Amino acid sequence: MTTTQLRSIITCPVCAFQKEETMPESACSFFYECPNCRHIIKPKDGDCCVFCSYGSVMCPPKQRD
Repeated sequence: MTTTQLRSIITCPVCAFQKEETMPESACSFFYECPNCRHIIKPKDGDCCVFCSYGSVMCPPKQRD
């Protein structure tokens, strides 16, 4: 059995700022505001959330698939 990771480093596609964040366990995060440039990040087409598009670890629901 694999442990679900809840921490991911998200990288802003606009300014390349990186920050480690805690992901929600049972939901996808569709929007994320970069703390550096304040750009509102949305998932890439086909991805369920910003962590799947721009994070170092996919979101918990996808990790369990």
